[in-house]
Amino acid sequence: MAEAAKYVTLTDENFQAEVLQSDVPVLVDFWAAWCGPCRLMNPIMDTLAASFEGKAKVAKVNIDDYEALASEYHIMGVPTLLFFKDGTLIDRTEGVIPEAAIAEKLNALVA
Repeated sequence: MAEAAKYVTLTDENFQAEVLQSDVPVLVDFWAAWCGPCRLMNPIMDTLAASFEGKAKVAKVNIDDYEALASEYHIMGVPTLLFFKDGTLIDRTEGVIPEAAIAEKLNALVA
């Protein structure tokens, strides 16, 4: 069996503490179980969570479970990735993005 996921599962209850009050940059993946492209992103998110452990946080929000969060951040399609630093939304991407491109954005936030 694979190692346990290193990403954080976000909820309405922990979003503020895990993202807005985080002392490290946070990549938030808004996804849905029925979304094929989201499933393509899952191994990328797992890899990024492992490679940025201790430097940045990788977190996931299921839009079907937490519609209010999806609405608050104007999520129109999934997957959508939001990049936070010091509680501020810095960047966003939509659709399937290559791992290297996401890592580059995270590295810029960590620097």
